[in-house]
Amino acid sequence: MSVGPRHGLARVLSKRGLCSRSEAERWIREGRVRVFGKIVRDPERPTRLDETGIEIDGINAAGLARRCFMLNKPRGLVTTAHDERGRDTVYHCFDGADLGWIAPVGRLDKASEGLLLFTSDPMWANAISDPERGPDKVYHVQVDRVPAPEQLTTLVSGIESDGAMLSAKSASMLRSGGKTAWLEIVLDEGRNRQIRRMLAELDIGVLRLIRVAIGPLQLGTLPKGQWRELTEEEVAALAH
Repeated sequence: MSVGPRHGLARVLSKRGLCSRSEAERWIREGRVRVFGKIVRDPERPTRLDETGIEIDGINAAGLARRCFMLNKPRGLVTTAHDERGRDTVYHCFDGADLGWIAPVGRLDKASEGLLLFTSDPMWANAISDPERGPDKVYHVQVDRVPAPEQLTTLVSGIESDGAMLSAKSASMLRSGGKTAWLEIVLDEGRNRQIRRMLAELDIGVLRLIRVAIGPLQLGTLPKGQWRELTEEEVAALAH
């Protein structure tokens, strides 16, 4: 017999990684969700997390597994499902693929590129995005000058920007040539445009910003604009 606390049906669908809570509410109101064969239209119907007999579009919810993907995001795309200004979004990279509801895990700004995760599981996404327990994020950044060693040290010790103290976990020179350089910057938390803001405080301009790794997951040779599904081992390692 199922035991444990009850939650609203929409919240249960969300917590089980089947969709977002707002998506669940819409599905329920549209009559797409049944519990023990009966259509339920109340998103707040008391439901246990381990409730059996839930169907979505005639498919038992127990058979709808969590799905996680990685995308090599190109520059010029915004990380949102719908843009009020009509700009191209990262979802264009999934055109023609029937993946169901997925959402980005964190974001990369329009001018940034590289590794971006997507999932149907909000709880997994929260674990990846958690600033205290989530995995480190590694970036390769091309800048418009060759930073002095003390500037790299300052990135780690901390820089104030717009009233907030920002810092990198590590910052090192990958290579330099002429008037530009490539840096590797590792963040253990990612605030909005954090790397760009820190470098701007040092009067260093960003030419390219590429996220190359999240925890143990490497961008590798995945072509720009292409995506692939993560293995079960990769999913588990990221949230470890």
